[in-house]
Amino acid sequence: MPLNSSDDNRTASVFTSKLTPAADTCVGLTILCVVLLSVLGNGLVLVICYRRRKKMAGSELLCVNLAVVDFLCCICFYPLSILSSFHHAWLGEDITCVYYGLGCYIFGLCGMFTIAAISITRYLKTCYSLVYAVWLEGANSRIVCGGIWLVATVWSSFPLFGWGEYVPEPYGLSCTIAWRGYHTSAKDAFYVICSFACFTLVPVLLIVVSQCRILYKVSRFSYSLSARGIPNNLRYAEKRLSVMFFCISLGFVIAWAPYAVVSFLFIFHKGNWYMAPEGFVFPALFAKSSHIYNPFIYFYFNKTFQQEFRRLLLSFWPKLGGNRVGVHISMGHQAPSHPIHIQLQERGCVHKKSFGLSQDRTFSKGKGRATHTSSNRVLSRQVYVCWGSKNTPPILNNKPAKDSPSVSI
Repeated sequence: MPLNSSDDNRTASVFTSKLTPAADTCVGLTILCVVLLSVLGNGLVLVICYRRRKKMAGSELLCVNLAVVDFLCCICFYPLSILSSFHHAWLGEDITCVYYGLGCYIFGLCGMFTIAAISITRYLKTCYSLVYAVWLEGANSRIVCGGIWLVATVWSSFPLFGWGEYVPEPYGLSCTIAWRGYHTSAKDAFYVICSFACFTLVPVLLIVVSQCRILYKVSRFSYSLSARGIPNNLRYAEKRLSVMFFCISLGFVIAWAPYAVVSFLFIFHKGNWYMAPEGFVFPALFAKSSHIYNPFIYFYFNKTFQQEFRRLLLSFWPKLGGNRVGVHISMGHQAPSHPIHIQLQERGCVHKKSFGLSQDRTFSKGKGRATHTSSNRVLSRQVYVCWGSKNTPPILNNKPAKDSPSVSI
């Protein structure tokens, strides 16, 4: 009987917070902020990707997979850590500890593998575009995403069958792999070493090497174009896209690097004497911040996401947009009493009008009788320039087109 009571006390001490009540509250509020920002940002990314699902390229599915990982991890697992922080002890003990550790490890591996796949895909497209561009589109991207989830789930499930273990972290408010299992048995040592070397170090090296090669290739190509005097529109877009994925990869590596270092040091120490429990809290919270910034990087660098976000806002609040109008004043020999015509602008209207004029002129060379009819048909329309253009062509006729809405003021 005393033996059972000692086991219960040891279990209770393992799942009890080693922090002060005020520190527990701060940890809970910090994780709550991470959850709210991640759900909002990644939720918007998923909604926008769903709205333009028919226009998405196959390689963009990896970005969607990354948003799904961040969104579901914050929804399914972090609320348990928040409640435990406010309760000053881990809720549910062993069962919830295994659930939390297994789920977070699966989603953590999925996020790391997804960023590694994005980096490798970008590297192959940038350096060997003609060879691998077709292979990395369509169904193959879905196969890559499915393989990522399969490998992460299988490897994370080994502790359920005796290879490794999920235990509380030293500060008592989270659960992870038993990194100290390196000292318990050969199987646990093998699992810990493979988890760190093959499933942490190798993906990070692939990410860093791929992104460095991409930046080197893009900068070298940009320099060669500048030396030849070629306009920089294409290389500016490519550089912007490369910088976006570089920021995503770099942010993930920086966020998880402190936690990886602390865990690595934890492998070779049987006790936690080399670091106070508070020292484990900051790397863990900093690693959780990796769920936040990806949506902000998308919206800052990707103009397509910016346009879709505006359309999404306008679909809920139409008053935010208003009508973009162009003002054209009748000039020339007309009297100043003529009204000012305000007509809605559309992109590409100048090209369409000029294309129609060139067609009529070409047609007039072939058939003389159709010249007068075609020119009258063209001259009966107004020619407007696109929004923001400085060179306004003269109005060919005062009468507004019948098919375009106009307002007189």
